[in-house]
Amino acid sequence: MSAAPIFAGGGYRYVPGVFQYSGGVAAEPGFAIRRVRFRRLVPMAQGFGVVAAQLAAAGRPTTAFCACELRSPAQFSEAGFRAFNEHYVKTLAEWGLYDGKLNPVARSNVCPEAGAPSEPCFHAFCFTVVQPNSPASFVVAGSGEAPEGKENYRDHIVCRGDLSPAGLRQKARFVLGEMERRMAALGFAWADCTGTQAYTVHDLHPFLANEIVARGAAAQGLTWHYCRPPVVDLEFEMDCRGVAREDVLA
Repeated sequence: MSAAPIFAGGGYRYVPGVFQYSGGVAAEPGFAIRRVRFRRLVPMAQGFGVVAAQLAAAGRPTTAFCACELRSPAQFSEAGFRAFNEHYVKTLAEWGLYDGKLNPVARSNVCPEAGAPSEPCFHAFCFTVVQPNSPASFVVAGSGEAPEGKENYRDHIVCRGDLSPAGLRQKARFVLGEMERRMAALGFAWADCTGTQAYTVHDLHPFLANEIVARGAAAQGLTWHYCRPPVVDLEFEMDCRGVAREDVLA
């Protein structure tokens, strides 16, 4: 089992990451992660209200919120992404999830190429519920082809500007490796996934079989969202999860 720190208030452990999100979460023994997806995108402020209501209905505290999937209008500049993140974590601080430094909540935030929302919105969220003897469950946060925690993304993007099949393959290899690193930190691997998602507007078929399928990353299928990663010049992102229950809100 991993040495990921435990966020006791939420009933889960997490992979430490940057201030805006963790690398992933996994339910502690006696708890399970439940995923809820909106049928239609919900503006972020309204979405947080729905999350709070769902938590209350399940008899769970706000600290049980452990992951979310967001959709934004378009890719951010580096400064714009930081400003968005500083706004986003205000709610997490109010909910007892963010102490100004550590943030256990995993997140993906991508930008639909078609039908983009006019403001950042919720697509899905996850929270823990008390469930003795439940199967292990986890959610790995989205990652693009650049390491987190650097002074910027631009100077560290894998094959920046290279949209050739070879360049995209290298981007995908980095992202797949990061998914594996985060899963391993939580004690999981591709065989434990119930869902894998890819986000790109570029053709992934040249490397789909040899990179994604060959690793076992698509054993339960692969959901391809025609979206861009959140920061300008990032071109490929993935996230993955292993959960036993998923609901859809109309």
